[in-house]
Amino acid sequence: MRWEDRRQSENIEDRRGMTGGKLALGGIGGIVVLVLALLLGADPRQIFEQLPTTDNGGSQSSRPTSPEEEQLKQFVAVVLAETEDAWSDTFRQMGREYRKPTLVLFTDRVQSACGVAGTAVGPFYCPGDEKLYIDLSFFHELRTKFGAPGDFAIAYVVAHEVGHHVQKLLGTMERVDAVRNRVSAEQANAISVRLELQADFYAGVWAHYARNRGIVEPGDVEEALGAASAVGDDRLQREGQGYVVPDSFTHGTSEQRARWFRQGFETGDVRAGDTFQSGEL
Repeated sequence: MRWEDRRQSENIEDRRGMTGGKLALGGIGGIVVLVLALLLGADPRQIFEQLPTTDNGGSQSSRPTSPEEEQLKQFVAVVLAETEDAWSDTFRQMGREYRKPTLVLFTDRVQSACGVAGTAVGPFYCPGDEKLYIDLSFFHELRTKFGAPGDFAIAYVVAHEVGHHVQKLLGTMERVDAVRNRVSAEQANAISVRLELQADFYAGVWAHYARNRGIVEPGDVEEALGAASAVGDDRLQREGQGYVVPDSFTHGTSEQRARWFRQGFETGDVRAGDTFQSGEL
């Protein structure tokens, strides 16, 4: 991705080195509970709400940041800026106004309007405060643990979380939450899959815009598709527990996630991403 010397978003809240509350279960215990809950298809926001904190204030740690991490911060700030431009234009065409989200960078754990979250949860969007939360160490895991290298793989992750913000602004997230609260766990998971696949589609719509801006390089789209495939529920479950439980899927299979991203990239049309009206995903 051609990102050097491009505008960086000002909507970055850097909380690295700060701890805004401790998971009451503590360290490994809290992480295990979160991972197991996610594998069983729980909503991360519900998990956050149920985890009490032991510290309401923030405290400063002395963990230094590396030059590589600072460059990564600049990169995600450029990606966020590009999403701001893309979605501002798209919303204007729809007769709406795009409200820009804030990207919070944190270390280890963070306090959000959705509660306290640890790094193990991965990047997430909290509709309560309209902020994206990312521990930059996740991108190291994306490359080494999940086998999805490349800067556009990182851009895909940011664009996916921004996609959830788009869903919040369009009212999709509110409607989905209302339905999920009235159905069984299995049905709620199926609805969550459609929500996540639409966010993948919106990430693809942004990539379409980025290509038109001339910042997408050869191989970039393949990097994004590789990242989408790497975090498919079927792949994560197979690698994590040795078998797959489709009824517990909350994000979609590797094939589905990559396909919906590609559809967004190829069409660039938000109207082509109604995963809730699509029969077969």
